Amino acid sequence: MSSNNPNGFKSVLVTGGGGYVGSALVPDLLKRGYHVTVVDVFWYGRDVFDDCNGHPDLERIEMDIRDGGRLKQALRGVDAVIHLACISNDPSFELDPTLGKSINYDAFAGLLQGSIDQGVRRFIYASSSSIYGVKEDPDVREDAEPQPLTDYSKFKLDCERDLLAHSGVNGMERVIVRPSTVCGYAPRLRLDLTVNILTIHALVNHKIRIFGGKQLRPNLHIKDMVRAYHTFLEAPGAKIDREAFNVGFQNRSVEDIARLVRDTLADPTIELEYTPSNDNRSYHVNSEKVKRVLGFETRYTIENAIQDIADAYRRGLIKDPLTNPVYSNIKRMQQLGAK
Repeated sequence: MSSNNPNGFKSVLVTGGGGYVGSALVPDLLKRGYHVTVVDVFWYGRDVFDDCNGHPDLERIEMDIRDGGRLKQALRGVDAVIHLACISNDPSFELDPTLGKSINYDAFAGLLQGSIDQGVRRFIYASSSSIYGVKEDPDVREDAEPQPLTDYSKFKLDCERDLLAHSGVNGMERVIVRPSTVCGYAPRLRLDLTVNILTIHALVNHKIRIFGGKQLRPNLHIKDMVRAYHTFLEAPGAKIDREAFNVGFQNRSVEDIARLVRDTLADPTIELEYTPSNDNRSYHVNSEKVKRVLGFETRYTIENAIQDIADAYRRGLIKDPLTNPVYSNIKRMQQLGAK
């Protein structure tokens, strides 16, 4: 089966395709008929694509995106790039800021230039809604002044600006995606994200520790994140080129999410324990633009994500959730001595 992409794209390269979002996105791209090249160091295991083993349209290249020469070769014949690869989240970045900068920012120039040189037609960059920082505005839209608070979010913003400022892109369309915090089950699961970690603690310990609680967090089910990337692949170039889009759904406080977990699991014995926090990141993201311009609407809820993780846990798909470092970016990086 070949893809029926309205833009004629047949081949997609996904950097970081072995990560949390990629492990859900890549199998879906294959089902839609794309030839998919995954470029990843596979820190979290190559088994995330076990269900796709032998698929004729899946190409896995185990490599570091900092290897510009090999990366340029991998880009040959590619129609579209979805750039997911990065040291994700602030604690992981701060573990080794030099490593974080080299992957999240320094490697970006080589990927971008390689894509231009090889005639890639569309470049989809996964930025982050964290670039907005702390906002009093109850509705943060794409034109809000960025106020990144950490190096992680600062380099996300720097890549956005470099992407749009680059001259001589050879007609390549560029689109920036600012996702909310993703939640829900995926083959390479992360249990270091708000909804996911609260859910697993409720399931294992029957206790949820809430750090602070009043901070607002925008959330997005991983199935909607996957659907959004399909939307950006299939959208007319004139609607997305040089544009940024928030992609989120439910803006809820950490405290509200904890209560949602307890209610969704229907277990009144789950205890809520409050702990002070110096994490003051709080923002309420507006995602009307992606709906207005591209007709994209979310279909899944935080409750769906909680239930998906609970179902996977009860089926034995999540092994040693509180001790296995593979579920935590920072713990896995420490285990590997990532450099």
